Amino acid sequence: MQKITIAIDGYSSTGKSTVAKQLADYLGYVYVDSGAMYRAVTLYAMQNGIISKNNFDIDKLKESLSSIHLKFKKESNWNKAHIFLNGKDVENEIRNLEVSEFVSPIATIHEVRVKLVAQQQQMGLEKGVVMDGRDIGTVVFPNAELKIFMNASAQERAQRRYKELLERGDAISFEDILKNIQERDHIDTTREDSPLRKAKDAIEIDNSEMNLEDQFHVVLQLAKDRIAGRI
Repeated sequence: MQKITIAIDGYSSTGKSTVAKQLADYLGYVYVDSGAMYRAVTLYAMQNGIISKNNFDIDKLKESLSSIHLKFKKESNWNKAHIFLNGKDVENEIRNLEVSEFVSPIATIHEVRVKLVAQQQQMGLEKGVVMDGRDIGTVVFPNAELKIFMNASAQERAQRRYKELLERGDAISFEDILKNIQERDHIDTTREDSPLRKAKDAIEIDNSEMNLEDQFHVVLQLAKDRIAGRI
């Protein structure tokens, strides 16, 4: 059976990573979480005094890029590959709200995008890849055989994120999360370099009213049809 490249783009907290991982597991494909790569660069910037609430030293970030080494590794007892920043597993550290607040400004920097897009394209050379992000179908894999664009209302996305962080034990307000999502939407869609937009040949899915199981079956059917040449 032929292998294809599957690009899943969309707004933050639309469940892109969840469905991309489910799909890769089912098909036996490689899953690449491009958002984790941008989050890891953001964490590095936070740890090294490059970005904070009152400061963003863009020149220092550009100078530091050669010192940022990212790698995905998967152990048998993990349900997904973890991202490593300079040899350290940072999978959990990159998921907090503080990193979420700074990741969109980091992702607007052209040099950051060039570095990470090159790495992502290298990962996808052999097909059999599912990758999710903001510009996978438009920039990273413009020739992907299947492109999906995920959408949902900001309220619904904030509610999902709020529930996820509460279950993790984070003390955070729903209003803060909603504000963060709205700000990220604005930055992601208006940035000059590779803004978030639906590729012309992408299939849009609004999952505001879907649960994870429904969403997975919709996406899986699209993938099966494309692999079989039915669409």
